[in-house]
Amino acid sequence: MSKLSQLFVQCKNENRAALIGYLPAGFPTQEGSINILKAMIKGGVDAVEIGFPYSDPVMDGPVIQEAAELARQNGITMAKTLEIVKEISATGTPTLLMTYWNPIERYGIEKFAKDFSTNGMEGVITPDLTLEEALPWLAAAETNSIHPIFVVAPSTGDERLKVVTSNCSGFIYAASSMGVTGTQSNVANTASVLVERIRKISDTPVAVGLGVSNRTQASEVAKFADGVIVGSAFVKAVLQNPQDPTAAVTKVAQELALGVRER
Repeated sequence: MSKLSQLFVQCKNENRAALIGYLPAGFPTQEGSINILKAMIKGGVDAVEIGFPYSDPVMDGPVIQEAAELARQNGITMAKTLEIVKEISATGTPTLLMTYWNPIERYGIEKFAKDFSTNGMEGVITPDLTLEEALPWLAAAETNSIHPIFVVAPSTGDERLKVVTSNCSGFIYAASSMGVTGTQSNVANTASVLVERIRKISDTPVAVGLGVSNRTQASEVAKFADGVIVGSAFVKAVLQNPQDPTAAVTKVAQELALGVRER
């Protein structure tokens, strides 16, 4: 059983949700991203989602876009992202990668799966990869013991939902709304409805992303989801505290960690 699967079993036994923290690779620098991810873990993040900065993101809001652009300006590459994955997975924390499909294809599907799996990556979130085009990836993921994770949204129809969720492993990424990532004043009630729909057709854990930014929201989502994914709140903490970003993200993680335990 992977560390990611073990995490969801542990959280279920503890009657809480898992806290998954997101950060773009290479933001604000290569070394800085490693230190910040470790600070997030120290603060209580259960699993990390490392994002590969992409030039044309369809799911990223303005805060994460700003961070990704800084990382791209600093010369982030897939090879450097691999180094970050290796460093973070060595902590024993379940380590995931979120990337759009084009970078995987350019790197080479088989090579990507082998290289990243060998260096400790357990799952990959591919927000723009359709199942119709995913067969080569699903085969490579299975061969290299990688959890393929797809994104579903409130607009996903029932039949499509069955097909997508049946091809997810590790967890199912449930987008809380039809928008892009970013902190929101409240998490859409469509998230709970979507999770309820998924529960009827799948036993795979469900993690909710998009919009969760504070303890109260994390607590609300933890009442119906197995995992709570937070990205923009961590990125914003780094952007607003350039002198001591690790302390800032540790504080954010501590608050969110309390929230996922208030089920």
